[in-house]
Amino acid sequence: MYGWSGGSGGMIGWIAMAVLMVLFWGGVVTVIVVLLRRPHPGQGTPGRGPSHDEAERILRERFARGEIEETEYLARRAALRRPE
Repeated sequence: MYGWSGGSGGMIGWIAMAVLMVLFWGGVVTVIVVLLRRPHPGQGTPGRGPSHDEAERILRERFARGEIEETEYLARRAALRRPE
């Protein structure tokens, strides 16, 4: 009785419903990702966490092994400590 061109909206209704469904689920996924990526209480400031400490540790080891000179060590350490 209700085919592709008759009834409550036809093909245009199906397309609009599909687009709205994609937008809805895209919004849900976006909200979840934003909530998971924000800093949580007690985590400290972003960019100053374990990965920053790890980078300085590697830099100190390279300097201690003589792989880099003091000027390069100081310049790289300053770059790591520079606020973003």
